Amino acid sequence: MGKIKMDLQAALDKDPAARSKFEIFFTYGGFKALYRHRFAHWFYTHKMKYIAQCISAGTRRKTGIDIHPAAEIAGGVFIDHGVGVVIGETVQIGTNVLIYQGVTLGGTGKDTGKRHPTIEDNVMISAGAKVLGPITVGHNSKIGAGSVVLKDVPPNSTVVGVPGRVVKFNNVRVDDIDQKLPDPILEEFARLNRRIEKLEEALSLKSCKYSIVQENQVDEEPNDNAIEREIQELEKGYDEKLSNK
Repeated sequence: MGKIKMDLQAALDKDPAARSKFEIFFTYGGFKALYRHRFAHWFYTHKMKYIAQCISAGTRRKTGIDIHPAAEIAGGVFIDHGVGVVIGETVQIGTNVLIYQGVTLGGTGKDTGKRHPTIEDNVMISAGAKVLGPITVGHNSKIGAGSVVLKDVPPNSTVVGVPGRVVKFNNVRVDDIDQKLPDPILEEFARLNRRIEKLEEALSLKSCKYSIVQENQVDEEPNDNAIEREIQELEKGYDEKLSNK
């Protein structure tokens, strides 16, 4: 009962729409799935696996959340909305973990024994994320929406993208649980764009008028090779500057 009380409190703390524990207990599918899993896990660990599997199958039909009865889930976990969540047999989940809909904590099909992830305390796994294989997601970490995580995630980190990329915060603990996630690909494009601008300034070259950084709209030209022609002109100007040097 202690874990169930912790689950109720976690739902109340993490969901701004939650108004009371009474409402959560009777209407929240994520809480109901965890509540039923506690009983299924007890039967499973006491060698009554058929009963455990029946409870798990009933939970899947009622809530759309598939939790293997052998999965080890600590108290204080909240599954928000939850439809499409899949939690595999050897998954281990710590306290104060937030899981959104469509999350898969599964295997890759290549491992035996411990073949599913370990999720440590204070982790947030956003909608549609896939965490696969016998890896560990360190405490206080965030998994971005739609990410595919195949490698260990260090503590106090954020993972985004496919495959998942770790964005470190200099090992500073992440206390908040929100959806403000960095975009490393966009940041890299911005860095390259700034570098190109500096090189153009150093060579006294005009930026391509078709660049997305230009404020003015692009004039339509009937010739389909207008862009290629401008590139050739820029290259010609560059070659002339090098020859003059």
